[in-house]
Amino acid sequence: MSIEEQVLPGTAMEIPAPACHKDEDEYEMVYHKPNTMVDVGMHYCPGCAHSLVHKLIMEVVEELGIQENTIGVAPVGCSVFAYDYMDIDMTEAAHGRACAVATGIRKLMPDKYVFTYQGDGDLAAIGIAETLHAVNRGENILIVFMNNAVYGMTSGQMAPTTLPGMHTTTSPDGRDVAYYGAPIKVSELLSVLPGSFYVTRQAVNHANAVRKAKKALTNAFKYQQLHKGTCIVEIIGNCPSNWKMTPLEAAKFIDEEMVKTFPLGDIKVPKAEDLKTV
Repeated sequence: MSIEEQVLPGTAMEIPAPACHKDEDEYEMVYHKPNTMVDVGMHYCPGCAHSLVHKLIMEVVEELGIQENTIGVAPVGCSVFAYDYMDIDMTEAAHGRACAVATGIRKLMPDKYVFTYQGDGDLAAIGIAETLHAVNRGENILIVFMNNAVYGMTSGQMAPTTLPGMHTTTSPDGRDVAYYGAPIKVSELLSVLPGSFYVTRQAVNHANAVRKAKKALTNAFKYQQLHKGTCIVEIIGNCPSNWKMTPLEAAKFIDEEMVKTFPLGDIKVPKAEDLKTV
C-alpha cells in the first residue's frame, strides 16, 4: 500500500520536520540590519540604488564605531529625506550646496567624520562650482556621488551625466552630443585637482559590485583620519522608474551601457607614503 493510500480521506499527512540545531549559539549570523539605520520603510522606488547605498554607508559607520562622530549632509533630489533613514547627525543643504555646508561643519568640528550624499543633478549641475572649489581646497570630507544619469526626483530630465543617445524627458530623441555636449566624467575631473586624495567609481547592481562599493566607502571614511584631502566615491546607480525598465533590466543596463562611459574602478589612490600619519 502506498503512503497516500494509508492516509485517511480528509486528513493531512504529517511529515516530520527536518532536524535543526537546538542551541541558538550554533547558528552563524550572516547578515543583520545595521543599528545605525532607523527602522522605518523607505520611500524609494522598487529597484532604486539609494536604499542599498544608505545601508552600505551605515554599515561602515557601525563597523568603524563612529556613529556619534559622523555628520552627513543631505542633498536636494531623490535622497532629500536621507536623514529619515540614517541614525546619525545630519543637516540639509540648499540645492547643490552640500560641499559648502560640509566645509563649514568640518572647519568648526575638525575631529568629526563628515560626508555629503549627492545625486548627479545636485552635484554635477547646480552644485559643480561648490564641489570643484571644495575639492580644490582639499577639504577633509567624503563626497558620496550617486550617478544614475538622470534627474530622478523631477521626472527624469537630462543630467550632465546622461549617456549619448539616452532618452530623457528633455532629450526625447536621445542625447545629441553635438547639441547638448558630452556627459561630464565628474570623478575624472575632480581627480586632477591637487586637493583630491582618493577617487573611485563603483556600482551596486550585483553582489560583487556591492562588496567593492562597501570597501571603497570604508577606505574613504578611514582616510579622513589622515586629514590629507577630499575623498570621492562615485556610485553608478540605477533608476528603473525614469529609465523605463524593470530593476533587472536596469541592472543589466549598467553593465552593458553605463560602464562604457563611466568605467568602474579606482581613479586616484593614495601613495604608500601618503598613508603615513604625521
